[in-house]
Order: sequence, then structure tokens, then C-alpha cells
Amino acid sequence: MFNARVLAVAGLLVVLVFGIFLLGREEDQGSPPAAAANSTPEPLVDPSEITPGGPPPDGIPPIDEPDFQPADEVDWLDDQEPVIVVEIRNDARAYPLQIMTWHEIVNDEVGDTPVSVTFCPLCNTAYAFVRPEVDGDVTTFGTSGKLYNSNLVMYDRATESYWPQAWGKAVMGPLTGTELERVPAQIVSWSDYRAAFPEGLVLSRDTGHERDYGSNPYPGYDDIDNPPFLFEGEVDGRLAAIERILGVEAGNHVTAFPYFRLRDSAEGTWTAVNSEVGDEAIVVLWKAGTVSALDSETIVESRDVGAAVAFSRRADGRTLTFQATDSGVMDEETGSTWTLLGKAVEGPLAGHELKAVDAHDSFWFDWAAFHPETEVWSGG
Repeated sequence: MFNARVLAVAGLLVVLVFGIFLLGREEDQGSPPAAAANSTPEPLVDPSEITPGGPPPDGIPPIDEPDFQPADEVDWLDDQEPVIVVEIRNDARAYPLQIMTWHEIVNDEVGDTPVSVTFCPLCNTAYAFVRPEVDGDVTTFGTSGKLYNSNLVMYDRATESYWPQAWGKAVMGPLTGTELERVPAQIVSWSDYRAAFPEGLVLSRDTGHERDYGSNPYPGYDDIDNPPFLFEGEVDGRLAAIERILGVEAGNHVTAFPYFRLRDSAEGTWTAVNSEVGDEAIVVLWKAGTVSALDSETIVESRDVGAAVAFSRRADGRTLTFQATDSGVMDEETGSTWTLLGKAVEGPLAGHELKAVDAHDSFWFDWAAFHPETEVWSGG
């Protein structure tokens, strides 16, 4: 049942969404995705379930010509602010959520690979995809202004097909059924990124758009007692709708690791969970020190929710077992020390890196809607 605070937050969100709509009128709106032609494949979802989110196509404007700064020149990020990390072939880039909440998509090139880095604030989901080639040209993605399960629906500018971000698969339009290749995208603190990649790059606030970067356009949204915004499905009752989870996929197996259980299992500021998802031996790491992008009106004043990532436990030809200490994470087999981003910095395995698995932050309601077969880690 809604209480007064929930109603107030919901009302505020409506105002904010339509405020973004009005701001988007200043930008190039683009054309809406075209109606399905006779030759277009049948949609994979009921078109009536793809619902308006408020803004028109590209009313929340993607960044198509991103500028970057060297990490050591950035003086406008707080140590605990969340950033999306994407690394391809030693090209590491951070995409601050204080920018991504206002744009949702960055069409970029990382390690000579054309990618779209995406963030859906209504679901707290970050995904990066390889941008596909269509008719000989690499396409870009825009924001359709639509939602599916409250999740960002992208459209490609080559065919105007619809792609729910959390699936990375075209569900409507000429490319229906096509799946995008995923690239690991992890949400960690600015300080953890900077420590791991001191020579890395950071998306600049020089975006070509006037936005109040550093403020949160969805204040209070991730309150655990709030209902999800513009979600019409039934919430899986195993967890609260707005519970933060790290969802891990391996083959046909999916497991959700709730943040509150990772935090409750911490030794000091760290948690290391040795687990298996399907046939994949994985370690889930959680570390305190990353604030929410969806809590206070100013992101730096938000509460600490920590950061969770997942890696394969296979390294140096063996399966490792990890344990958290008061100051970090070590593997039991060699005593090497590992960072949150999966790099060994001390010990016999120094210089080795763990392989990131297919893992994504999300609110539970959205993750369960897209992955109803998910098992939920019970802790311990």
C-alpha cells in the first residue's frame, strides 16, 4: 500500500520525467522508430507492453561525440562517486553516473571497438555492447523514449529496431532476434577506478548539453520501501522490488546476489563469496565505499551502498579460493592480494587478472522480470 512518502516520491518522479522531456525539446529529437513493415519479423514481445516513458526519442540525449579527460586531471568527482568501468585491450574508461543518469547512452570507441555504454536509472542497470554493423556501416544507439519492464528501450539508428537494454536483443523492428555482444561493465567508486587505472580516461562533463551534473534527477528513488516507477508487472516476492542485486549469468544458469547479504557477510569493508553458477566457478566481491546515484538530491551526499563485481575463479591454470580480510582480498592457494577490479597486486600472482563474468547490477524487480528463472543467493 502506498504511504504518503511513496506518493510524494512518485509524484516527484513524474514531474522530473516530464522536466527531462521539456529539456529534451532543446535537443535534436531525431525520428521515432518506424512502424513495422510487412517484411518486418514478428515482435518478440507484446508491443502493448512497450510503454511510453515520458520523453520523446532522444529527448534524453545520448552522447554521440564523447570527450574524455585523463584520470589524474579530474577534480570534479568525489572518491565515493559511482562510475561505470569499461576496459578493452588496455583502454580503460570511466563513465560517471552523475553524467549517465542524464544521458543513458554513450556511443563510443574503446580499444578500437565501437561500443555503446548504457545506464538505466529506473532499474540501476549498466550494460556495454559492441555496436553492430548494419549494411556496411557501424550503427549507433538512441533512447526511444519507451520502456519495457521499466527498462530503457534503445533503438538503433540504422533500422530503428527496439532493444531493451537488459536483454541486449532486438524485440521489434527489422533486426528482431539479433543479439548484441556484451562487454563487461562494472559500477565501482571513482577512487577504486583511479587506483586500478591511474592512466585511464574519464568521460568529460563537456557533453554539448546543459545539465546539472552531480545532482540526482530521481531523489529517493532507491528507497527500499518505494514501488518501481512505471512498472506494471508482478514483483517476484522473494526480495523487495528495489533491492539491489548483482545478477550473474553462466549458460542457462542465473543467480542473484543481494547487496544486503553481501554487506552482512563482510569482513571489515570487504566480502568475498566463492560460488558456482552453472558450471562456472566464480567469486563475487563486495566492497564498501561507493555511494548510490539514486538517493540524495546531490549524489556525493548519498548513502554508501558499496560495489559488487564477479569474476571467474580460474587463474594461472587453477581454481582459486578467495577470502576477505580487513583490508582486502587474498587467495588461499598463493596468498596473493587482489583488487576489487580483479587484479593481483602483491604475491606470487602479481600482475595476473581475473576474467570478468557476465554480471550486472540491477534492482530486483527488473532483474526478475527479465530472468524469472533466477536463483537467489541465501548468504552465508
